[in-house]
Amino acid sequence: MSRNWDFSRLDTVQLVPPTPFTPDGRGIRPEVLLELVQRRAAEGIRVFLPAAGTGEFHSLSALEVLACVSMTRMGAPNAVVLAPVGGALGHACEIASQAAGHGADALLLMPPVHPYLCDAGFRDYFQAIAAMTDLPIVAYKRGPVPSEALLLDLGRIGRLVGVKYAVNEMDAFRRFVTKATGLLGIYCGTAERFAPFMMLAGATGYTTGAGNLVPRITLAMHAALVAGDSGEALRLLDILRPIEDYRARDGESYNISLIKYAVNHLGFDMGPVRPPQRQLTSNEQAEIAALLQPILAVEQAMP
Repeated sequence: MSRNWDFSRLDTVQLVPPTPFTPDGRGIRPEVLLELVQRRAAEGIRVFLPAAGTGEFHSLSALEVLACVSMTRMGAPNAVVLAPVGGALGHACEIASQAAGHGADALLLMPPVHPYLCDAGFRDYFQAIAAMTDLPIVAYKRGPVPSEALLLDLGRIGRLVGVKYAVNEMDAFRRFVTKATGLLGIYCGTAERFAPFMMLAGATGYTTGAGNLVPRITLAMHAALVAGDSGEALRLLDILRPIEDYRARDGESYNISLIKYAVNHLGFDMGPVRPPQRQLTSNEQAEIAALLQPILAVEQAMP
């Protein structure tokens, strides 16, 4: 199945929605995720990565991940939905074996968090997960393992169809693109701040958390990049940049917390983040509300 994958299906903005939790944080609220996905799909988002990084993947059970995938498929029946897999091998295989039945079109293999990593071990890990499903797999690269050489090798085998590249080394990225073109889809995994530069180097799409708040702005930015209008793309980036800059504070520890609070601010009852994610202070909430105000005004004014 993966050998027939249409690479262009991911050549767009790839939205990672936050996962809504109950007020005590112990359960999820699928109906809230459903409403958010429906709204964003109606506004033009056509690729969703539910329960992935911004969705607090590492705090979710396999059943919670699959529930998020199901709700996303229900809310966006014509979109591409990637189910995240990772962590302990049993956890990853449980999701992989059931993802297709819950509506996933592909898997997103999350960055390994294990100590003492090497390509040899990652290859075994990849193959064990791939054996559980016929779905194509996109790998999320955030560090030296998996290496570019291993990713290219897995692409030649045929199960790996793309890479969400989240190492902001432009020269290394460009060298990888020149080898991977025609073999793998290549996407910027570090959102809007780096998307213009990675797309110039050969990426065809990028993942976004800010798209939960400003889908029109980020879709327009992607369209400008595809059209080669870098001036317009950078103008739009400057509008939404305060969101991304705030998320990057203190070792990117506001990454999830800002998005979740901001989506709450828009009227979706997302609940709290789960530890160890950062809990926002009242002052931080006020800062975020203030920085959002002019950006949301631009969003609402866009066609």
